[in-house]
Amino acid sequence: MDETEINALVTKLSRPHSSGGVVIERAAILAAGSDFPAVMEWITAHAGAPDTPGPSKRHGGLHGSHLVDRTPAAAPLRFVLPVGALD
Repeated sequence: MDETEINALVTKLSRPHSSGGVVIERAAILAAGSDFPAVMEWITAHAGAPDTPGPSKRHGGLHGSHLVDRTPAAAPLRFVLPVGALD
């Protein structure tokens, strides 16, 4: 895929984000059947960043601080591009 094809794909699949930029879902990129690594490289090159959720609340009672979260880090579900990245 070339630069213009990727820009068109990201424009088509993205939606407005509260930051003023746009957000694109990882699943949408995969479902489009495009060259996923090339699209991810394009997003990174245009200042795109994973949209990370806020810190999760830990519940564990009196000894909750002793619990260790051993779940593996998951791939980001969406990526945020800043204002003007699609221009």
